[in-house]
Amino acid sequence: MEFSKYIHAVGTGPKGNRDLSFEDSKDMMKQILEQSVHSEKIAAFLLGWRLKPETNDEFRGAIKACDAYIKNTTVKESIELGYPFDGKAKNPYIFPLVAKVLKESELNLVVIGDDKQPAKDGITIKDICTNIEITPNLHYFDREIFFKEIHDLTDIRMRLGLRTGFNTIEKLPRVANSEYAITGVFHKPYVAKYAEIFSDRYKRFALIQGNEGTPELFSKGRLWLVDGKKIDETIIDPAHYGINYTKSWDTITLEDSLNQLNNPSDEYLKLATLNAAIFLFVTQKAKSIDEAYEKLNG
Repeated sequence: MEFSKYIHAVGTGPKGNRDLSFEDSKDMMKQILEQSVHSEKIAAFLLGWRLKPETNDEFRGAIKACDAYIKNTTVKESIELGYPFDGKAKNPYIFPLVAKVLKESELNLVVIGDDKQPAKDGITIKDICTNIEITPNLHYFDREIFFKEIHDLTDIRMRLGLRTGFNTIEKLPRVANSEYAITGVFHKPYVAKYAEIFSDRYKRFALIQGNEGTPELFSKGRLWLVDGKKIDETIIDPAHYGINYTKSWDTITLEDSLNQLNNPSDEYLKLATLNAAIFLFVTQKAKSIDEAYEKLNG
């Protein structure tokens, strides 16, 4: 379909807007990924799509289109961690320490990085993985290599400077063919939306009320496990495990983040162990988080 019709569908206001079908969304995303239309049209569509707003069926169609461009590399016994591409601004990452805790557990962690995307000015997964030694069970995939088409849209997105539908679509590309996945959510209403968009792509799918929208638990929060149309909620409190880590409310530098990973405090290591226990539970390697945490503390 002519791309201008997609812009018309999302950019004519409440009375004239219409939702795209699954197939329309696939075609729309294909044209954007191949940049067969002018960048101004891509930006106009993304802005209108966000304001309309996007539907779950549109997201699913767009993700299906992305699948055709992704160069997959299977990582067995793995869980894909869905991080936002605008980074973390106030706290360090914890996934490299989690991987160290899990190095004897036969569970691989999959993370995806790229250049920073809008809208937060944070430290990215790529910043961390290209500046630190990682363990063999932590698999870093650079999007410029496995999905160059979406990487090449970075300039357009940065000039637009706003969150768009891409911020949702890109979190879980399933590049490693992982059977399990977990991603972070800020607000509970997004749980059902993410479940409908992503859960049927995995054997088991989970969401967590993680730090700065990441799948990393730093304080008391909720874990949601998706089983078909059923979503089970569990409250997790680090204090229950004797963990007294204090989150930062100040902007952190890359140097600070790397330093905390290279020289972790005792409380930060305990927090990494709790996050590792959550991943073992999600991947069905433990019957409960308590059981996994006790096992990891040996």
